[in-house]
Amino acid sequence: MALPYKIIPTTWKTIGLIVLQADETIEADMRRILPDNVNVLVSRVPSGTSVSTKTLAAMTQSLTGAAQLFPAGIKFDAVAYGCTSGSAEIGRPKIAELIRKGATTAAVTEPVSALIATCRAQNITRLGMISPYIREVSQKLRDVLAANGINVTAFASFDEPLEYNVVRIDPSSVHDAAANLKGNFDAIFLSCTNLRTLDVLDKIQDKVGKPVMSSNQVLAWHLQELL
Repeated sequence: MALPYKIIPTTWKTIGLIVLQADETIEADMRRILPDNVNVLVSRVPSGTSVSTKTLAAMTQSLTGAAQLFPAGIKFDAVAYGCTSGSAEIGRPKIAELIRKGATTAAVTEPVSALIATCRAQNITRLGMISPYIREVSQKLRDVLAANGINVTAFASFDEPLEYNVVRIDPSSVHDAAANLKGNFDAIFLSCTNLRTLDVLDKIQDKVGKPVMSSNQVLAWHLQELL
């Protein structure tokens, strides 16, 4: 004899988060930033140990499969792809297309769309940027932002090709790089979902007297706007 049971009423929002295999930061950041009534389900997409335009573009082959690994039958309020440079390289429309092939969702976002939305909401057109990556990867992101009316007017990078090392960059080094960035900009953006930034955002902002944003911060904000 089957036992009776009650159905739990759905009172929370549900988002899907597609995380790079190499990312050790974004999941914890999202759970720190997002409110308790947001349910976060995570899937992973294969990613290279080194970060280049080639390895980033290769994720197009796996994004739909990663979306298909979410629990069956869920209708997401939003799904986010957690890679800033990958979003710039693959392209925002293509990412949305690939994710929707694998998951049912009302909205799709990623850090580049989130950053553009944040800048428009705050009337930011000039960015100072700190990147962990090599020049070709950083340049693609700068080009995409410029095409959307946001110019990177000050830039510095750690030029680190290995994802394993990016997550191990000490937040104090990120703080110092951003605090010493020179140029004429409206805000500073700390690029990369794997870079540890949350604990230094306010400290940098106090130092430079301008808004300071990170990939995970703007992505969490945009998800809440979409919800």
